[in-house]
Amino acid sequence: MRVSAAWAALAGIVAVAPAFADWEGQLEAGIVFSRGNTETTTANGKLDMAKELEQWKHSAYLAALYAESENSLINEVETTAERYEGRWQSDYKFTPRAFWFGGLRYERDEFSGFAYQASATTGLGYRFIDTDRTKFYGQAGVGYRQIEDALTGETSDEIIFRGDLGYEMQLTANTKLTDKLIVEAGADNTFVGNDLALQVAMSERFGLSLGYAVRHNTDPPPGLEKTDTLMTVNLTYSF
Repeated sequence: MRVSAAWAALAGIVAVAPAFADWEGQLEAGIVFSRGNTETTTANGKLDMAKELEQWKHSAYLAALYAESENSLINEVETTAERYEGRWQSDYKFTPRAFWFGGLRYERDEFSGFAYQASATTGLGYRFIDTDRTKFYGQAGVGYRQIEDALTGETSDEIIFRGDLGYEMQLTANTKLTDKLIVEAGADNTFVGNDLALQVAMSERFGLSLGYAVRHNTDPPPGLEKTDTLMTVNLTYSF
């Protein structure tokens, strides 16, 4: 089995964290093994972090998902999921609530029908609610995106609209609800991603996260599903 690929998906994210020791954020990871007539391995990991300065805020996001299945009767290993994503955004604050942003996003998903999606966007954002208990922001802008079709190898370039919404609520002293929505709309394809999570702190650093993620492409290559969903239960580490 290619079990090493599952561990590599997590190790690559963990290895990045020490380079950002002066940042604040959260690392989460989960891995599941099933053994018997059919052996399956599933691993996922995320690193979400930010550094806030007087006028600037920088944020970075890395995520990886890998799954494989082996049928012992026919001795074949099949990779059933493999996705890697990275994002970077820098915000310049005009006021305590209003900001300009510039962002980069790259995604490689072996099962979406697109070999990769890469975009660069810019626009304006606003923090509608910004308290210790509740945070809610929105941002909108335009940018450029390149997509490669995994079946034909053809690439397309287009101008896109970018929109984001982010919500966070501290339900109790150790329980938090978060939801992040991202939309990249273009003539060739519209990508929508939403990550909903319930986080429970077990100590100052460690906790558990129950997540539900939805990813939707309006125009994937023929024969492929438009929507993928993923439920996770991960161990988290805050720094």
